Amino acid sequence: MKSIVAKALFNSYSYSEYRKLVTDLLSEGKSTGDVQSESLTHYTSLNEARMNRLEKTIKITEDTIDKLQKLENHFIWLVISEGWCGDAAQILPIINKMAQGSDKKVDLRIVLRDENEELMSQYLTNGGRAIPKVIVICKEAGIVRTDWGPRPKGAAELMANYKKEFGVIDEKIKTDLQLWYLADKGVSVQEELLEIMDNIQYNRL
Repeated sequence: MKSIVAKALFNSYSYSEYRKLVTDLLSEGKSTGDVQSESLTHYTSLNEARMNRLEKTIKITEDTIDKLQKLENHFIWLVISEGWCGDAAQILPIINKMAQGSDKKVDLRIVLRDENEELMSQYLTNGGRAIPKVIVICKEAGIVRTDWGPRPKGAAELMANYKKEFGVIDEKIKTDLQLWYLADKGVSVQEELLEIMDNIQYNRL
């Protein structure tokens, strides 16, 4: 397990490098990932606009910044993502701002799902390769403490309830999900990740 994570970290991107990679591929009419299609490129283009907006508008609370800066150890948040993933586009700008405000207590690194199959296979959700996944690594000890994702609890419940009622994931629920993120304003991601870091700090994980 340790070698799989180390290999992924070696091939990881910073947030700005990831953004540039996705932008450059889009300029060629491509998306990240093994599969190329018009729909995936379309979703990537939507996500590009979404992330540009979120980077300007998303607010990280003072409580979040305070708690991250008071962490006793240093951590890496290794995120499994792809440019076409709508949840990743909503979550990555929040996580990036959290890391930026952490006084270097958190280092954000990003890897592509399809280029890191071994890593992804360790962090499946109900047997599926759902992303994004945040893998929390203690820098000093060099060990994985826990993981989070692919979406906040409220968003996960929204998707699960819709699928239970209608049996499909269609464009309507995808739109409803984006509206959920818009209304939430990044609060749930901050709270859930802070809870994880708090549990690690006090050895509850």
